[in-house]
Parts: sequence; C-alpha cells; structure tokens
Amino acid sequence: MTNRTGTDKSKNNNSSTLRGARTSSKKQSSAKTTVSKKSTTSTSKLPKQSSAKTTTPKKSTRTSKPPKQSSAKTTTPKKTTTPKKSTRTGKTSTKSTNTKTESKKAKTSTITKTTTRNVDAPTKQDWIACLSHKEDLDGISAAALIKQAHGGDTVLTDYPSQMSMLTDIASDKRLKKLFICDLGLSAKNQDDFISIMTELRKRRVSVTYIDHHTIDPTIAKQISSLGVKLIHDTNECASVLVYETFKSKLNDHAPFIAACAAITDYMEDKPIASELLQIYDRQFTLISATVMTYNIVGHQKENSYLMSLVDALVSSKFPHELPDSFVFAREQVEKLSEMIAKVKTSMKKKKNLAYMEITDAGASGAVNFVLGLSGKDVGIAYKAKKDSDFYTISVRGSRKCTVHLGKIVNILASELGGSGGGHDKACGATVPLPQITRFVSEMNKRVAAA
Repeated sequence: MTNRTGTDKSKNNNSSTLRGARTSSKKQSSAKTTVSKKSTTSTSKLPKQSSAKTTTPKKSTRTSKPPKQSSAKTTTPKKTTTPKKSTRTGKTSTKSTNTKTESKKAKTSTITKTTTRNVDAPTKQDWIACLSHKEDLDGISAAALIKQAHGGDTVLTDYPSQMSMLTDIASDKRLKKLFICDLGLSAKNQDDFISIMTELRKRRVSVTYIDHHTIDPTIAKQISSLGVKLIHDTNECASVLVYETFKSKLNDHAPFIAACAAITDYMEDKPIASELLQIYDRQFTLISATVMTYNIVGHQKENSYLMSLVDALVSSKFPHELPDSFVFAREQVEKLSEMIAKVKTSMKKKKNLAYMEITDAGASGAVNFVLGLSGKDVGIAYKAKKDSDFYTISVRGSRKCTVHLGKIVNILASELGGSGGGHDKACGATVPLPQITRFVSEMNKRVAAA
C-alpha cells in the first residue's frame, strides 16, 4: 500500500457493498416440462486452521494450476422423488417424474436441479470473507488472489472505514473464515483490532491477517497469541505475500497479478517480487500496473467497478481486456499533467519538506510532483474530504530520506485525533481540518529530529 488515505468513500457505500455481498442467490424455478443443462462448479479446499505463529513465506516463484472441475452427473430415476437440499459443491442431481392425471393420461417431466453453493451468497452455516484495502492495486490484487484461492465474499474498504467494516463482518454469526489484507494498524485502532480478534477466536472463527506495514511488536505478539495466522513481512507487498502463501491454490495468472501490485507499491525490487517480474515482459507489466492504478484511483466512489475489477483479475483478465480501461487511464494522466504547473506555483516549502493543498485532484497523485519538484527529501499533499471534517494526507520520501515516515505519521496523526501510518518512504494519514497546520509543522520538526 502506498497511500493510507486516497480518494474519499462514504461509509454508506461501503456498507451497501457488504450487504450486497451477503445477499443469497435466488432459487431456481422449474417449469413442469423443462430440461436444464448440466452444470459444474468447483471451489478450492479450505486450509486447516493455522497455528498462532507469525509466518513469513519462503522465497519461491513456482505456480500451480487450479484444481480441475468435476463434472455433474444427471440421472433419471423411475419413481417420483423430491431432491433433498445440498450444500456440497460441484454435484448435480436430476429427478424424472412420472405423474398421472385424473383422466389416467401419463405425463413425464424431467427436472434438473443444481445443488451448489454460491460463494457470493454464503449459507448460514459457512461464510468466508476477505476484507481488503480498496485504494490501491495491492489491496485489490490481494483480494483477487484470496478469492481465487478460497472463494467467498470480498469486502473493500478505505482506512477511515476500516474498523467499522471489520466490526460489521465480525458481528455476522455466519462467519467461519476471515482474511484481512493490506490494512495496516495504527496507534488509534490497534487495541480495537485486538478486541475484535479476541471475540472472533472465542467463536472459533479462522482468521488470517496478511500485511506488510510496520506493526508494533507487542501488538503482533498479541495477535499471534490469539491463534490468528499472522503473515507479516515489510520486505514484500501484501499481494506477493498472499501469492507466496497460497500459490498451490492459484492459477498461472496469479504471478502477474502479484507482480503488478509490487510495481505500484514501489516494491518490485524485493526478493520474491523481482523474480515474479522476470516472468513477464517488463514494459507490458509496467503499463498494465499503471493502467489498473489509474482506474482504481479514478473509481473510488464506485464500489461496483472496484468489485468488477477484483472479479476480472480472478478470471485471469489483463487490463487491456477491460472495457475502456486505457481510455480512462488517459483521462487521469491528462489531469495529472495539468497538476505539474499548479504544483510549481502553489507548493510551499519548509526547511525539511515541501507541502501543498490539493483541490481538484487526488493527493496521492500530486504528492510525487511536490516531492520531485521541490528538491526536498519529504513531500506532503493534502485534500479536504468531501462531506467530512478531515483532510486526507499523502506523504512521500526521496531515496535520500533516512527516516521512517510511516512510523512518524502513525504517532503524529493519532496525537492530533486522526490515524495514519505506512511504509518508510510512502505513507498517509487523516487528521481533523483544524489540525493540518500543526501536522505539517510537527512533521518538519520530527523529520529533522529523527
């Protein structure tokens, strides 16, 4: 994750996505004389509940093909029977009914009923959910890889809504397995996170937390002690960690998904990511990652689009196969090109950093211009969230920056009534509107003191 905040998204839109993910599929209606086609489905076998130890995936680049789908069998018994309901996946039961009318004329109807579990409509007994970051490609890609490996429902969230969405998911008694991806913890929410994890483990819900942001060692120890499978490594992006952990359940398109995520998180030179990138033409991967990033940033208010992108990646689609993806990316590039002139005239400088308020674009897109054009080692861009009393802030550091900006932002944002954190040279925060001046001033001081 390169930016903790990104484009604004209302909680109502997030909640509607969660409700939509839980909606059960409608039962099939059958006519009196209808013959249905055979259907086949398959899902990956769920892993056994993991131990409480923190796991760092071993380096590997091997991929595996997804399991073969099983064929549904159709039988036509002589006697009239009513098929029992089933929650097994991949089996189809067919019943043929011979009925007599009062006039003693026999009529025969053949009914084919597919008894499969729709992963997008979980049963009361079993619900698999993945909560992932929606503001960058790493979070979207991680969600796609989890869905490809385990099925279940995807719930996307931004950082301001992170804990409320997690609370909603945890309150559902159907939940049996939960994956949390690319959502770092801050000093403000880490205690609440532990409380929710404690409650879930009491209910014997299997929880896997996969992240690459800096985490308080004490909190990490508590998470593991609860029996949560913690997969944490700051040397790879979240999608690469998901890929490396579950590659035996993924298809041969998965390395491409993980490699693209690593590029946009500035982690393509890391041990595992660099080997994944070597599988593909570098320029093809770079442009694919860039196009997806611009589409994600530009559609933050459209959860339906973001969910469709997750499903497209699950289905092994490339960005150029998505309708109008390159057209939309070009529009975003044009907006950013206009930003260059504005940054030159509007950014302000302090001794150790440069900063600028953004009004007509995303802070995450403009902050790199602030950093590069200022000549400073730290750049800050912030934008007031619509219908909110908070600023979203993006912070970037140059290669010469020797301090861990994510740690500084985590503590400072919490002190000012907000939240934040991230990587050493790429992080973000949200703070109340009246606190932005203090945030910039304190950042200038703490960068120098660190």
